[in-house]
Amino acid sequence: MQRVPVISPGGHPLMPTKASRARRWLRQGKAKVYPNDLNVFAIQLIFNPSGHDTQDVAIGIDPGKLFSGVGVQSYKATLLLLHLILPFPNVTKKITARRILRRARRGRRINRKLPYKQRCHKAKRFDNRVHKKLPPSIRANRQLELRVVKKIVRLFPISNIVYEYIKARGDKGFSPVMVGQKVMLKWLEKLAPTTTQYGWQTSNLRQWLKLTKEKSDKSKAVAETHSNDGVALAASHFVKWKDWHDKNAHGGYWDGEVVATVAPFKVIARVGVYRRQLHFSNPDSHKPKADLAKLRVSKVKTLAQT
Repeated sequence: MQRVPVISPGGHPLMPTKASRARRWLRQGKAKVYPNDLNVFAIQLIFNPSGHDTQDVAIGIDPGKLFSGVGVQSYKATLLLLHLILPFPNVTKKITARRILRRARRGRRINRKLPYKQRCHKAKRFDNRVHKKLPPSIRANRQLELRVVKKIVRLFPISNIVYEYIKARGDKGFSPVMVGQKVMLKWLEKLAPTTTQYGWQTSNLRQWLKLTKEKSDKSKAVAETHSNDGVALAASHFVKWKDWHDKNAHGGYWDGEVVATVAPFKVIARVGVYRRQLHFSNPDSHKPKADLAKLRVSKVKTLAQT
């Protein structure tokens, strides 16, 4: 049974309620629809509630390079599933185009036939050789995840955040998903208590919860690709694996209680809006060939008339 987020008159998140109860409150005039950026159906109470007690609600984040999964879970039900389309490839293309344009401007400005001291070298405005900053593509990925978590915190009484910690296999030395993990954890700790978990632990708990995993095509916008991993990460706040040892045998069991249910599923991507853009890289390529031919003919006519 799906749950509907409930907001207090002061704007603080309360425990979610059943959809039937939320519709009844709307008909009786006790609540109103609460608009939000995640486009999730939520209500806000008009009158003060009888109590403000809340239960534990956890967020699970499964980060990736191109896609990320987010799950919101309580011990009784799954509250929300999100599939994030990360802006990594778009930001990489824009940064590459910006570098090409910048080098072209620099090449036109500097006269390399002159001695080095007489060339028009532009003085640097700041020292950009700092090795602690994040690459723009990685920063855009982590900032999108952070913005989504901030929106979720406004809808649900979040008590804990579980973030999957990635380690590259073998002697690779670099993985785009590994970069920025420590910075992301510092950002999340400002919102709620944050813990980490490895991928193999998430896989074991997902199998125990009987949640399927789509491995053939991870670009599919379905819950089985990444969102179920987010649910398993959030469920780790309520269920823990405990080992037991005996003289003749040893094993383990899952201690705790959690129920994974059907929940609203949303696909989120960053809007392709430019903050500023003075010109396109190749403006002529956007015009049809016929228009370019007419333009050349018109230029020839004007030159012939002159």
